[in-house]
Amino acid sequence: MLKQKNLIFVGAPGAGKGTFSALLLERHPMAHISTGDILRDEVKRDTELGREAAKLMKEGKLVPDEVIAGMVRERLAQPDCDNGFILDGFPRTIRQAELLEEALSSLGRKLDRVVYFKVDDDVILKRLTARLNCRKCGKIYNKLFMPPKVENVCDDCGSELFQRPDDSLETAKSRLEVFYRQTSPLIDYYRKQGLMLEITETDKDKICAVLAAELE
Repeated sequence: MLKQKNLIFVGAPGAGKGTFSALLLERHPMAHISTGDILRDEVKRDTELGREAAKLMKEGKLVPDEVIAGMVRERLAQPDCDNGFILDGFPRTIRQAELLEEALSSLGRKLDRVVYFKVDDDVILKRLTARLNCRKCGKIYNKLFMPPKVENVCDDCGSELFQRPDDSLETAKSRLEVFYRQTSPLIDYYRKQGLMLEITETDKDKICAVLAAELE
């Protein structure tokens, strides 16, 4: 079992957070928590927070940090998080990090490690613009780094693969700029707390070895 099992994965879009979350989950029973998934679930279940978020989104407004943090707290309180969790995509800002600390404290939990996947911009842009999604199961592939066995066909369910419109080069550059603007201060914030594990390797096996050595 992991000794350090309450984790945040930080990195630019395309840095590999989802890929390495999946690899870690194959070996350890942990909860993978994505704010996008939480938001969709809260709206679908018509909870109070979900209704508030849906109303704001319908009006074209951003969902406040406090609302997102409330959803994350509710998710962290669920039993599957007792074995540890990976927060993917939250927090994105120092304010969100502060709200997360409050939520964890109220639940009697603590953060063990923040893993920063630091990948060169040119690699990120290649990954984002070569990404493919399965229409049925949602599995993500990459034409350069993780292609399907059969071109444009999902290995798992056999459905058609497609490229999202927001995976264009222009959009990828914009997403990268937003990441650096919002999240760079967050990296320094956690580094000062002694929680940061920075991974600069690009080889998948080496990354897995580093994660195993540092978290166990």
